[in-house]
Amino acid sequence: MEKEICKISVSSSWLGDEYIFYEDHTIKRVYDNHSLNSNKTEWLKPKEISKKIKDKIVKGCPEECKEQVMQILDYP
Repeated sequence: MEKEICKISVSSSWLGDEYIFYEDHTIKRVYDNHSLNSNKTEWLKPKEISKKIKDKIVKGCPEECKEQVMQILDYP
């Protein structure tokens, strides 16, 4: 497994929704559908992430890895 760059939560409720970025430019999403269906995982490509979510990711991204995450997301 490649080294993790950072983990960013875009959750707007008590349900978890976080994106994990890796140095090999892969993106893993770990999220909860509802309280009985939690910690679901999916691997995403940048084009599968909406502009709204990309905005939230960049806004919540730590400054020291923001440039790298923006490059992975092909943002803007």
